[in-house]
Amino acid sequence: MRRNASIFVAISLLSGFGSTAMSLAAGIWILDLTGSVSLAGLAGLCLYLPTLAAPWLGGLADRLPRLRLVIAVDLLLAAALLTLLTVRSRDQAWLVFAVLLGTGIGHVLIDAGETALLPSALPPSALADVNGWRSSAQEGMKLIAPLAGAGLYAWHGGAAVAALSAAMPVAVAILYTRLRLSAAPAGPAPTGRPGVRAGLAVLWGVREIRTPVLVAAVAIGLSGFTVASVYARVTDGLGLPSTFLGVLGSAQGAGSIVAGLAVGRLVTRAGAATAAAAGAALFAAGCVAWCLPWWPAMIAGSLAVGVGLPWALVAAVSAVQAGTPDRLLGRVAATSTTVLFGPIALTSPLGAAAVHLGPRIPLAIAAGVGMMTAVAVRVGRSAEHNRGSRHGARV
Repeated sequence: MRRNASIFVAISLLSGFGSTAMSLAAGIWILDLTGSVSLAGLAGLCLYLPTLAAPWLGGLADRLPRLRLVIAVDLLLAAALLTLLTVRSRDQAWLVFAVLLGTGIGHVLIDAGETALLPSALPPSALADVNGWRSSAQEGMKLIAPLAGAGLYAWHGGAAVAALSAAMPVAVAILYTRLRLSAAPAGPAPTGRPGVRAGLAVLWGVREIRTPVLVAAVAIGLSGFTVASVYARVTDGLGLPSTFLGVLGSAQGAGSIVAGLAVGRLVTRAGAATAAAAGAALFAAGCVAWCLPWWPAMIAGSLAVGVGLPWALVAAVSAVQAGTPDRLLGRVAATSTTVLFGPIALTSPLGAAAVHLGPRIPLAIAAGVGMMTAVAVRVGRSAEHNRGSRHGARV
């Protein structure tokens, strides 16, 4: 058990470092190649767009040998990243987008495969602990990888970051071969389209799941809406080099580590809906800080966003795990991935267009929507509590 747990944590460290460093460097690379903050803001779209197909891709992971699948996908990701060594000019910027799209597809498949592998690699009593360690490892990489990626980019350009990032999935594939797996527990047979409908029925039909998932989806969607505006605030508004985005990424990673230490207790004491609403409110506060004309405020805003987004996300995932019947958990989890991250496919291009109105306008919109969402949850909870009190008084 200890061997497999260590391998999974190491996999999270390596994959988190490689993907975080490359995703940040890709945005900076596109910005330098094209001179367009709108196109740079669309880099994240390619990574998140495949989440729209997560329920179907998750089904593919159920139909293929899972260990072989994740190894093959990691090796294909490494090969795709190495093609970026040929990028030299604006005319080749499309290749960066294409590789990011392929990376997004690969991440969806690997996430589905890893989720299915864990029960055959670890005893049930260890799953929660190991998942927590993996989350901490990934968030820790968000503290280190942005600075490393931005620094390497400033030193030797995007090709150097691509080469480093390509080494990570190769190392991960080797680690997968060292796992010792028992027979996987039997699960429900893949059901295709009806399974997707069943996942949606649980998400929308159970209020304790629906509310935190929707709040988290709003907050995460708004984060995509603000990407281009943050780029513009750094480069145009404050006149800072584009590599300062690495500092902001590290600040957000630090906030995420703090969030991971506190969110479990928050969900237990206040409930998933309240925790998600608190995360949305913190995200809104971060957007306000990003509007201020000082670089320390940009860092403070990234810290707040780094706490808020994980609070909302972990609350939503916890609600799905706690409120879903075991026989439906796989498809509901895959469908919730689409609901949580799919909105970025829409909000990223909207934000890239809205930044031309001025970078503060999209940030103000995001702050307003995030805060209204948090207030709506609070009002709804208060109304529910009052109805319960009146009903108890009548009884």
